[in-house]
Amino acid sequence: MLKLTRKLEYALIALRHMQMKGDTLSSTKEISDMYTIPRELLAKTLQQMARLKYIDAVQGPKGGYRIDKVLAKINLTQFVEEMEGPLEMVECNINSDCIQINTCNIRMPINKINQNIRSIFNKINITDITG
Repeated sequence: MLKLTRKLEYALIALRHMQMKGDTLSSTKEISDMYTIPRELLAKTLQQMARLKYIDAVQGPKGGYRIDKVLAKINLTQFVEEMEGPLEMVECNINSDCIQINTCNIRMPINKINQNIRSIFNKINITDITG
């Protein structure tokens, strides 16, 4: 089953929250408490998004996070791949160690499905989700 990881869900929730607040800083605690997200996982996710320059991290007692990039220019494929790695339905498209790679009879149809999913994700901007 193709589904977003919790980490991606939390990242998108946090981005939407920050998008709604504009330039006002949002703390990990604030987002965690408001959406019942485990604080440690959210903190790691926010740190990763700051390293990727999706958000800006402001240090200090009154610090927090705010949107750094123009999210309308970032599609869902790019976001997923930067946060979690390649967007592939099957492992053989990422890792060629599969023992059936030369005899697999579903590889091409799965690749076609994967290309269609990537095409759809390419058409979805992060702002389509974060509003």
